[in-house]
Amino acid sequence: MMTVTDAPCAVMDRLPDAFLDCPADRLLDILPGPTLFDLPGRDPRPLFVSTLLHGNEYSGLEAVQAVLRRHAARGLNRSLLLFIGNVRAAAANLRTLPGQHDFNRVWPGTLHPDDPLADMARWVYDHAATRDLFASIDIHNNTGFNPHYSCVRKLDAKDIALARLFSRIVVHFQRPVGTLAAAFATLCPSITVECGKAGEGSATQHAIELVEAALAIADLPDHPPAPHDVDLLRTCAIVKPPAEATFSFDGSPADFMFRPDIDRLNFSELTPGASFGVARAGMTLDILPGDGHDAPPDDYFAYDGGEITLMRPAIPAMLTVDPRAVKLDCLCYLMHRIGMDGARL
Repeated sequence: MMTVTDAPCAVMDRLPDAFLDCPADRLLDILPGPTLFDLPGRDPRPLFVSTLLHGNEYSGLEAVQAVLRRHAARGLNRSLLLFIGNVRAAAANLRTLPGQHDFNRVWPGTLHPDDPLADMARWVYDHAATRDLFASIDIHNNTGFNPHYSCVRKLDAKDIALARLFSRIVVHFQRPVGTLAAAFATLCPSITVECGKAGEGSATQHAIELVEAALAIADLPDHPPAPHDVDLLRTCAIVKPPAEATFSFDGSPADFMFRPDIDRLNFSELTPGASFGVARAGMTLDILPGDGHDAPPDDYFAYDGGEITLMRPAIPAMLTVDPRAVKLDCLCYLMHRIGMDGARL
């Protein structure tokens, strides 16, 4: 088995016994921690796949295990660099461990360059950069009601083509920074995919189909898709409750009492006046620019009479009623439609 003594994560060129049937919360029994598998295939240009950057998002692991079982006898059509991320958080069924930085915020471009996790991520990135990558796929789940969709950092035709192997819904993002997909976009076509809720069979099956397609396809087309073949959106704002604020989704008294069905608004075309809930007097949501441009908070929400209402049309994503997910990430992202040239539609 391959040993790389100077690597800040384990590196293996074969799968340990029991890996293909090992659930996410038992990976620590067979892996020492974050692990990069370097598996050969007939096409030497590797597909890079990452999963478990968030320990409780395990559909990607299940999908890769299923693909590798299918190819165990005949081998892979394409070489595979497989990164298994936060196995310690997976053992506890948590997104991240307490006091730990998010595994999907520590890649080149991170705001936390001195964190040991950033050293690990930089090493994985530098190792992959030597390998003439075919493409990169980072597989995630989410906690609210969302359609399956892809995220891209670049609007290049090949990135969009890779994204469309998974879904016609494609979100162009510039923030948050430090994500794996953004870092690998400097090396090859690169996407993050959101497969819906962990534990749903459709999430795993859809991820299987994507990985199989990316392993089988000879090349990605370098011409833009027809407008009707892609629903392209851009993140324009990231919405968070202030760190010190309390919030609820069940009507319990709090600084922010969000509507209990708020996650049903995901990917809806919301118009000005759409209600998100109510806020205590003087409380406002934190708004971070999602597209690299600063925008004042009052551009997005009004608080007349305490009701939280949109002030401009927007399409939300990742709305959730899981308080842990809100605290660790955000309440939601707000988006608008764009064309392939990046212009707002």
